[in-house]
Amino acid sequence: MSIVLITGCSSGIGRALADAFKAAGYTVWATARKPEDVEALNAAGFTGVALDVNDGAALERLAAQLEQQGGLDLLINNAGYGAMGPLLDGGVEAMRRQFETNVFSVVGVTRALFPLLRKRKGMVVNIGSVSGVLVTPFAGAYCASKAAVHALSDALRLELAPFGIRLMEVQPGAIDTHFANNASHEAEQLIIESSPWWPLREGIRARARASQGNPTPALQFALDLLAAVKKDRPPRLLRLGNGSLAMPLLAWLIPKNLLDKVLRKRFGLDVML
Repeated sequence: MSIVLITGCSSGIGRALADAFKAAGYTVWATARKPEDVEALNAAGFTGVALDVNDGAALERLAAQLEQQGGLDLLINNAGYGAMGPLLDGGVEAMRRQFETNVFSVVGVTRALFPLLRKRKGMVVNIGSVSGVLVTPFAGAYCASKAAVHALSDALRLELAPFGIRLMEVQPGAIDTHFANNASHEAEQLIIESSPWWPLREGIRARARASQGNPTPALQFALDLLAAVKKDRPPRLLRLGNGSLAMPLLAWLIPKNLLDKVLRKRFGLDVML
């Protein structure tokens, strides 16, 4: 029986992936940060693990647990969130938090579990986003983090190949999760009257909600990803969900000046403050 570890399983894509892989016969190790979420995962039949993906000591303990329990065949780096709001309002600290969770953890978790994956000639799946391809205002930190995931996935794919470890990057479009609610909460922390962008606050809110336009059900996303993983030759890049093909195509086809104009109008930036 194959063993998969999935980070960020409290809800949304992570929980849907855990359900899909468990139903397919995998032994699923599912991580979450909050104790109540770990309890819920254990109650649902997963091996729930309390994990801060940036805690090096916790990752070492997790690797030891996995080795004792049979090893690891598949790692899905899913943990992440969307920081929304003007880049300069959030500043360096908001960027640092965003990159720690969305980018640094991908390297940290994969590094900690590399020996186990090497033994089983396993596979790594990194969950990126089409937002790393088509960059939008008021989501600069998030878009930058997902662009970084794309770059490091390309590098890791090449570097892991000599050890028989495959790597697939997934770039979701709009998926029906709590992402928009969480993103809206993040945005509201920066929408304050002292901000120079206060007059554009509805544009900020619109960007936080944009990811949920006609979303693909999370379970359908998970089943499609499962099918790709099980292929003899999994794709190096997989785009799933509403907008996952159209957005990169628009970013490639539309002249940058025109795209800037469209985005400024869409998010209320076509004014002088």
